[in-house]
Amino acid sequence: MTQTLLVSCLYIGIFIFAQRLLTNWIAKLAESKQVSFKRTKMVTQYITYLLFIIIACLWVISLGIEYQQVSLFISSVFAVLGVALVAQWSILSNITAGILIFFVFPYRIGDHIKIIDKDEDVSGIIAEISLFHVLIERSDGITITYPNNLMLQKGVLKLTQAHTQAKPLSESPEKDHTQVQSD
Repeated sequence: MTQTLLVSCLYIGIFIFAQRLLTNWIAKLAESKQVSFKRTKMVTQYITYLLFIIIACLWVISLGIEYQQVSLFISSVFAVLGVALVAQWSILSNITAGILIFFVFPYRIGDHIKIIDKDEDVSGIIAEISLFHVLIERSDGITITYPNNLMLQKGVLKLTQAHTQAKPLSESPEKDHTQVQSD
C-alpha cells in the first residue's frame, strides 16, 4: 500500500513538472512567434491532455497491472474513438492542422496572404488563426473562413503592399514567358 502511494505521488510529481516545462516552452514559443493568448491556451490544453494520458498509462503499468490488460483497454478506447472520429474526420484533421500551424506556420495575424486556389480568389489579411480555421479579411470587406487542413494543403503566398496593388501577370509589361519551338 505504501509503495503504491509513493509510486502514485512520483507520477503526479512527474506530471506537474513536465506540464510546467511544456507550458513555459509553449509560452516562450508563442511569444517569439507573436501568437495570441487564446490560441496558446488551447494548444497548451491539448498537449497537457496528451501528457496526462501518457503519464496515466505509465502509472497503471507500473502498478503491476498486466500489460495485456492495459493494452486491451487502451486499444478498446482507441477503437471506440476511431469509429466515432471517422464520421468527423475533417474535425480531427483541422485540429491536427491547427496544432501544426501553431508550431510551423510562417504567417502571422496581420500578414497579407493569397492562397493559391483555382476556384476562388482567397486573398486578404489574416484576422485570426484558431484551432479549426483561419479568418481572412478581403479588401472588399468580406471575411473568409478557411479550414486549417486546406491551409496546409494549398500554396500560400505572402504579399507585400507592392504586390497587392500590382497589375495581374498577364497585363504586366515584363518579358513574355512563352516557349518558341524551333524546327
